Amino acid sequence: MSAATIPEIITIALAKSFADHEVGFTGLVTGAAAMLYGTSIPLAAMMFAKLTHAPNLTILLAGWSHNPDLASLAALPDQEFDSTLLDLPCEAQTVRYPGQFSFKRGHVDFGFSSGVQLDVTGSLNSVVIGDHARPKVRLVGPILQPEHMTIFRREYVMLPHHTARVLVEKVDYVSGVGYPGGLAGRAALGIPEGGPEWVVTPECIFDFDKEAGRIRLRSIHREERRGELAGVTGFALPDLEDAPATPEPTAEELDLLRRVVDPRGLLLGRAPEH
Repeated sequence: MSAATIPEIITIALAKSFADHEVGFTGLVTGAAAMLYGTSIPLAAMMFAKLTHAPNLTILLAGWSHNPDLASLAALPDQEFDSTLLDLPCEAQTVRYPGQFSFKRGHVDFGFSSGVQLDVTGSLNSVVIGDHARPKVRLVGPILQPEHMTIFRREYVMLPHHTARVLVEKVDYVSGVGYPGGLAGRAALGIPEGGPEWVVTPECIFDFDKEAGRIRLRSIHREERRGELAGVTGFALPDLEDAPATPEPTAEELDLLRRVVDPRGLLLGRAPEH
């Protein structure tokens, strides 16, 4: 069996952080790289968890397709009510609010989001680059990030690119709030729980010292990239030398991922092995 790819390494790491009976939410994003990190990897990770240690985990795709049959997908949907998604076999479809699960009632345990900037506090930006009044670039907008980062119990920020322009000391605009001032700072903003749990990039996984309100390096996907990581990150990495490697999947885990979770190679971007 060929070695695990970076998306496969990330998928298994994510899956092991989910618990049985949790509810996970992911939406639909556009663009190949953004789709891979914002939709496909989360879906594969949740399905892997359901097939292993979390059989009662609920997958909410686009918020309304409950536990879809991902293995039957011939193409990835790129719109929330795309016919591909409407016709996808699933346990249930909820198209009226609030439905069985309501994020405003605290029913969602974890979600996935992305943006063009993330800073040392874990705050996310998908609104503007530059000053809000006279922006250099106007972006897609907050796209439910305020809710993801405040109402969901925890958030996984999925970044398809790891550069110093994406990972910055301070975002130009806060569309999803992290830990400014730590947990006490969130409490002062009237946010008693939630917030980013991990930040996942093609290079590494970050987590947070939530009391201090500071991002920290959790693991690095490839050891040979350790020496280059500081140069592509827009803030200091004091824990760079001590961060462990992201665990490699076992042969059994890879077999389940490739043969059952993603048999067509559609989610994680590889052709199935024969």
